[in-house]
Amino acid sequence: MTVLASGSKGNSTVIASAKTRILVDAGLSCRELLKRLAAAGEDPAALTAILITHEHQDHVAGLAVLARRLKIPVFFTEPTHRAWVRMLTPRTTMSYAKWLDHVQAEKEERARAVAAAQALTAEILAEGPGSRAQDPESVLDEGVELSGETDPDFELPAEAEESCEPGETRAAAKADPTFLPEVEYFRAGHAFCIGDIDINPFTIPHDAADPCGFVFHARAESIRMAVATDLGYIPPNVKQALRGVDVLLLESNHDLEMLKDGPYPWSVKQRVLSRVGHLSNHATAEFLLRDYDGGAHTIVLGHLSESNNLPALAKLAAEQAIGERMTLLGNRIVLAAQHEPLEPICL
Repeated sequence: MTVLASGSKGNSTVIASAKTRILVDAGLSCRELLKRLAAAGEDPAALTAILITHEHQDHVAGLAVLARRLKIPVFFTEPTHRAWVRMLTPRTTMSYAKWLDHVQAEKEERARAVAAAQALTAEILAEGPGSRAQDPESVLDEGVELSGETDPDFELPAEAEESCEPGETRAAAKADPTFLPEVEYFRAGHAFCIGDIDINPFTIPHDAADPCGFVFHARAESIRMAVATDLGYIPPNVKQALRGVDVLLLESNHDLEMLKDGPYPWSVKQRVLSRVGHLSNHATAEFLLRDYDGGAHTIVLGHLSESNNLPALAKLAAEQAIGERMTLLGNRIVLAAQHEPLEPICL
């Protein structure tokens, strides 16, 4: 496990076996992610896929550009992918005045079409017996010819459609901010694999479309690593998923008193403190004290708030919770940083 960045300004982690390398989230710019990968000794070209926990900006900021550059698939849940597409799709709005102008223009267009049709009918009737008026199909053809340009269902002739070159189509697709080389869907609670790594996604409580945490199992090495951040609390399904892991990246976002006295607006404080917000140092320590099975080689505390937490406070709370279970061989606690990669954890 190599944590490239962890915090409210961007999150990204590499999980790697001997044959497969997965980037979990891409919450920094493409350029910054490439810099972090280089600093950590990771070759971007060796990445197998990108796996997304949820669609918040600090987890997907560089996703599209990086995926297109590396030409690798992106794995989402379907609701997360839809939410991400909606987030990036430009929204067009129309004022009431512009809407009235649009309606008026449509009315005038229809009036002109009716007037032209009436003039055509009068001209045909004036031609007398034997004229085109005696042939209903000819009148119908005239009407189609007249209204074709303004008919919303009007289709261009085949030769006009063929004038659009494939190169232009490809360029338009790449100009789309949601274009990705390949998209794969998974579902929480349903295991899948990428290369030789088995992945068990589990639902986490957070204010996103379909947020997930992951347990990774490298079959050849028989090593299990887990990523569980952005949780408002730790429900039973998460506690169960985190049993038997060798490396655990777990959120320890804020100190309760610092958050209450901190600079955030009250509405943001309420969100962070809610059951779909973020774990406090206290909540993380409670999990480590009461529900953690004690089997991990390393516990990485991540997603620390720069405004409402101190690394020393987060580490102290976790160390006190683990207590006597800490040894030189296991349960060491390290802190993931926002501005530089963490030293790779290799087992």
